[in-house]
Amino acid sequence: MAAERDITGSQSVDRALQVLSLVGRGPEQGLSLLEIVERSGFNKATTRRLLLALMRARMVSQDEVERRYFLGEEAYVLGVFAAPRFGLLEMAMESLTRLARQTSDACFLSIRRDTFSICLHREEGNYPIRSHALQKGFEHPLGVGAGSLAMLSTLPDGEVEDVLARNADYLAATFPMVTAADIRAAVQVTRRRGYALNPGVPFPNSWGLGVALRYPDGRLAGALSVAAIDSRMQEPRQSELSRLLREEAACVEAKLERAFDRDPPKGRAGHRANGHPTPRLNQPRRISL
Repeated sequence: MAAERDITGSQSVDRALQVLSLVGRGPEQGLSLLEIVERSGFNKATTRRLLLALMRARMVSQDEVERRYFLGEEAYVLGVFAAPRFGLLEMAMESLTRLARQTSDACFLSIRRDTFSICLHREEGNYPIRSHALQKGFEHPLGVGAGSLAMLSTLPDGEVEDVLARNADYLAATFPMVTAADIRAAVQVTRRRGYALNPGVPFPNSWGLGVALRYPDGRLAGALSVAAIDSRMQEPRQSELSRLLREEAACVEAKLERAFDRDPPKGRAGHRANGHPTPRLNQPRRISL
């Protein structure tokens, strides 16, 4: 009986966290109960019960007029506490704003989450015709999309194959037009070019360019990308966009570099057990995604 209670309790926690994640990644106007039911796959009664529990914990709030759900006060507080550790977005915002202004197109910051890419931020340009294939909070399998492909291309071949194998069923069900062979070929081209080009896959009119971001020790940090309609992504503009992306990637990586303290020798208190430096207290903390 105790084991059954443990399983039930763990399942409730998992479901509540799933609902919290859905609300957090919802649109700026919030989500209705019906939308959460549809996206979570839970029945209405279960969804309402989970939302009430999250509201009691102040992780979720509900608008009194529209009855739509948003992240709550406590979620904001925890986010503030987490920001120094997950501060890549803060470091990249200046570059994203500058890219959007220079290109007039939508620009993105994405990070890797296991075998997927997740968009952390979309910065709008002022060009009137826009691509809407990627929005904040969207997840794509690594290799699908420009920023996602740029990140996958930084990984060793063995890890690329592991990602493709683990994503095989999802790709087949969700992106049947994208094969593992296509992604392997795109990875090789991306490595040669130094940037990723997505020529409208899987959305024909939405093209993208992306470059990877790295920590000072060479680890993958994320990716910057720009998306536009196909007519705005042809040469010679591809070369110009890739240049701008690489310049801004260098700016972000310089900020990451300054977040690392490389001065103390190994073995002193300023170093971790693996030899990587810990951050200075008077500088931004080391990023760890």
